[in-house]
Amino acid sequence: MKIRAVTSLEKDSVHQVHCSAFPEEERELVANLAVGLLSEKTTPETISLVAEAEGAIVGHVAFSPVTVDGSDRPTYILAPLAVTPNHQKQRIGTQLVETGIQQLTQMGVDTLLVYGDPNYYSRFGFSEATAKPYLPPYELQYPFGWQGLVLSDRSPPTSPVRINCVAALQDPALW
Repeated sequence: MKIRAVTSLEKDSVHQVHCSAFPEEERELVANLAVGLLSEKTTPETISLVAEAEGAIVGHVAFSPVTVDGSDRPTYILAPLAVTPNHQKQRIGTQLVETGIQQLTQMGVDTLLVYGDPNYYSRFGFSEATAKPYLPPYELQYPFGWQGLVLSDRSPPTSPVRINCVAALQDPALW
């Protein structure tokens, strides 16, 4: 298995990975988010990685920049992450996330946020306490899923700060 940057020609494969991994009621929303992030030009850049096995894309993750009101702290959000069902439970998602974390750390990113299953993301060191000062752009359906990971030697903010996401994440249905 190989982890690498996605190319613009692989939008259909990325869409299919997310459609296969998510339940019917979420699949189009999440797959469209993934493809939207591939199409959107951001500064700093969105990092989009795929896992390739036997010549096929079997996993995808995106890390997009967020701005923090009143701060120039480099902050990113992990969303979405998916692995095709027949390749799950093989540490592919873990490798995608770890590769992204390494890249973000090398870029000097302070904090990585995620809105997902605490049982999964806690293995990387994500915690609810780290994300608490970062106010998401919309009310969260599952507030316990809002987590953060400090990637630098800087502490998270001590008072609440609003984050602003890239356009692809500006859909209340995602939150």
